[in-house]
Amino acid sequence: MAGLHSRLTTFLLLLLSALPFIAAAAPSSGCGKGPTLYNGQTVTTNINGKSRRYTVRLPDNYNQNNPYRLIFLWHPLGSSMQKIIQGEDPNRGGVLPYYGLPPLDTSKSAIYVVPDGLNAGWANQNGEDVSFFDNILQTVSDGLCIDTNLVFSTGFSYGGGMSFSLACSRANKVRAVAVISGAQLSGCAGGNDPVAYYAQHGTSDSVLNVAMGRQLRDRFVRNNGCQPANGEVQPGSGGRSTRVEYQGCQQGKDVVWVVHGGDHNPSQRDPGQNDPFAPRNTWEFFSRFN
Repeated sequence: MAGLHSRLTTFLLLLLSALPFIAAAAPSSGCGKGPTLYNGQTVTTNINGKSRRYTVRLPDNYNQNNPYRLIFLWHPLGSSMQKIIQGEDPNRGGVLPYYGLPPLDTSKSAIYVVPDGLNAGWANQNGEDVSFFDNILQTVSDGLCIDTNLVFSTGFSYGGGMSFSLACSRANKVRAVAVISGAQLSGCAGGNDPVAYYAQHGTSDSVLNVAMGRQLRDRFVRNNGCQPANGEVQPGSGGRSTRVEYQGCQQGKDVVWVVHGGDHNPSQRDPGQNDPFAPRNTWEFFSRFN
């Protein structure tokens, strides 16, 4: 009987280790209350004496008793909050609306926040864009029902740099990031704590060399306790994206790296595919954390 109990315990532990990472929900102070923010609202706030704004997108049939994921979407340099909301032509290197994530969110599990950058970017001078993030997170947590354990961030180029900056400085607030063709552009205060990390980059990137993306990735390979890869993976035939799942990472601190043969493009497609792969890869990664 003791041997059977031991084998059953071992089986259950192996089963649990194979499941997606699941943590207890942490409902925000806005749960159970009528919302103070509404769908499509543009909110204006003041950070370091500067007027800042952002937009909130709520799921259909928002339920004030259901803690939602909160996903921050940061635009690239020269873009804007409005362009992320409306989207641009993906055939000309533009992003899909809301980085293409809402259509993949079939269970309507997420609230989206789209901030607007100063001078159309995220220079984060004296940490002001991280302070902007803090302000948004507090306001949304108070005004809506979110799971504070499920806060995510993604963006392309400068927006990827801003997501990386949050992974460095707000590891206690951000569950996972998805950095699309990013570099260290918005600083990296702290930068020593583990955060689940997805990144993709093109080996022909003419704006931010792929080495810059690898440098960001390697920081979180170390932080997350993952086993380093044996050499750099290369794109597949025709520039097709190649995906690496790093092994040995701390539980719930996954690192995924996708490399492709393309240029500086948030809407890169694999040969023969109609849809960009960044949205589905990002959503799959964020969905691991329930």
